[in-house]
Amino acid sequence: MKILIVEDEIYLAQSIAGKLVDFGHECDIFATVNDALAHKGCYDVILLSTNLSGQDFYPIISRFKNEIILLMVSYISNDTVTDPLKSGAQDYIQKPFMIEELIRKINHYHDYKRLRQECTLYEEYFAHQMKNVRLPDEIRCSLPIMVKTNYQKQADAFAFALAKELKRPLRYLPLSDPASLEKLERIEHDCIAYMPEYQTLKKSEKKAFLAAIDGRDVISSTTESFEEEGLESIEMISEHKIFDRTEILTIDDYVKFIIHIYQSKFPDTELSKKLGISRKSLWEKRKKYGIFKKK
Repeated sequence: MKILIVEDEIYLAQSIAGKLVDFGHECDIFATVNDALAHKGCYDVILLSTNLSGQDFYPIISRFKNEIILLMVSYISNDTVTDPLKSGAQDYIQKPFMIEELIRKINHYHDYKRLRQECTLYEEYFAHQMKNVRLPDEIRCSLPIMVKTNYQKQADAFAFALAKELKRPLRYLPLSDPASLEKLERIEHDCIAYMPEYQTLKKSEKKAFLAAIDGRDVISSTTESFEEEGLESIEMISEHKIFDRTEILTIDDYVKFIIHIYQSKFPDTELSKKLGISRKSLWEKRKKYGIFKKK
């Protein structure tokens, strides 16, 4: 990582930089705020002294607010710690400190920042994938519960939405994994287990699964009929039946899927050719399936 050190005690700054270089980092040192601001470099971490005599260090926090800012303080007060943290710094370390403790903080916040970025990516991707999925107005329910659906994304969206509503972490334990019930036994007490793909189980496995989740905080789902007593269920049916990797579609369902997904990407001439039917047949199938082409 590239690290900026803003510290007017030059010997201390050079000592810190030398040790950080030994750990594989690259460091730049500046004794004044103005010199640091004048430099156009990009940094992963900023080590900022809050005891810069006669200098306002807040412009450094403002300039590098999107990076990891660790305060180096001689004493703890509102001026040296509380207010800078409120302004955007992530943490502080009190002088004198062990270089190992500084490295631990740097690695911790670097990992934290990376994980936040990954979470943002996954949340944006998930929201995009689920943008056309409609959920019930009221999603709160008692657990365990079985979601009956013809479209797996409906169940996925419901499980994530319920966990978010309850402000509880969700663990994904698909039933196609032979070790799913074993993992359920080791799950953290505050987690909700999401265990889809009930339709992949054999009859004897279904019985064992239902016994295992009795009284547990579990959301399961199936694309088959489900009428078991003792387990609450909710039905979520999509207008547009989409591929499920655990089933074989009928010819009609396959053609409906292709028309619905690709009619906005290909002209009718090309789409009908790919389906091996005439444009008239394509029009008739749209009418039959109730699919309306967007203009």
